[in-house]
Amino acid sequence: MVLQGRETILLERESAFGTVSSARNSEVIHAGIYYPKDSLKAKLCVEGNRLLYEYCRNHHVATQSYGKLIVATDDTQIDDLQALYYKAQNNHVPAIKLISGDEAKVLEPNLNCVAAILSASTGILDSHGYMLSLLGGFEDAGGMVAYQSPLMRTKPLGSHAENGYALHVGVADSSESMTIQTKLLINCAGMSAPAVANKIEGLLPEQIPKAYFAKGNYFSLSGKSPFHHLIYPVPEPGGLGVHLTLDMGSQAKFGPDVEWLDIASEEQIDYTVNPKRSEGFYAAVRRYWPNLKDGALQPDYSGVRAKIVPPNAPAGDFCFNGPGDHGLRGLYNLYGFESPGLTASLAIANYLEGQVKNSLQFRAVIKPTTQ
Repeated sequence: MVLQGRETILLERESAFGTVSSARNSEVIHAGIYYPKDSLKAKLCVEGNRLLYEYCRNHHVATQSYGKLIVATDDTQIDDLQALYYKAQNNHVPAIKLISGDEAKVLEPNLNCVAAILSASTGILDSHGYMLSLLGGFEDAGGMVAYQSPLMRTKPLGSHAENGYALHVGVADSSESMTIQTKLLINCAGMSAPAVANKIEGLLPEQIPKAYFAKGNYFSLSGKSPFHHLIYPVPEPGGLGVHLTLDMGSQAKFGPDVEWLDIASEEQIDYTVNPKRSEGFYAAVRRYWPNLKDGALQPDYSGVRAKIVPPNAPAGDFCFNGPGDHGLRGLYNLYGFESPGLTASLAIANYLEGQVKNSLQFRAVIKPTTQ
């Protein structure tokens, strides 16, 4: 990436970076298996997987290439597993193969399955270390993070924002606000992106997707894990099923499940994990690990997916909403960046950079402007 000589400010509502969705995920480096062919999720996940491993190697961010098994636990799931394998091939996912149940049990003797997909490029990363490295690079390049600085409202300067935007930003421990003017405004607030977009004057209500809140709960395994790979069932509606992941220390956790929240805004989210949900976890996990003991699962943490599609709807794709969509110059809204957003993060940045450059070049042709 070439530095552009732009003064860049990152507005952060919280008092520290990475405390919401980025701190409440499984830290899995996905391979790109699950997504429709030619979708942004498929393209950016496969590219992002490669870029992320490369970045982590070069910047000394810890990763573990455990590999993943997606398992069919009975013959009724074989067709779904094969369809998933063909989807992975169409997405050009590297280092993937379909194996028999016996071959899977050689790798994981405690596993119950009749067939499996083995994905060698799936792994785990230290997400906090990754974010800290990105922050260091951003600040070294002259970027500034303004913590405890929520966006209050935004007003376009001139018709179609040809003169930029005036951002009214909250000031910590004060009822006052400060004003920042910018030519380029990028709304990449995760599950808060629709709420932030509603604070941008000039966007029509029908141009802003509705946010839906799907909570994912995690339970940790007490004691040592008998598995050395990540173990995933065949996917379920709304998520990838209750799967087993390993952290950097090889400790196992299970989740996330899918718990749709009947709430109107992010402020109403309760991140507490209800211990009673473990009943569904035991049932789901025992399909592929029958020997899971009673009392082995402990409530751990939860996160909420940045969804812009309702329950029972087909999974949504990443949505880059730019000037060609809403008519406001220099404004980019990123909606629906749930999983595999962490894996795809560097590829997402490259894609967005390309969109911004193309927009600026087009503007320079029709009406030269000074940046």
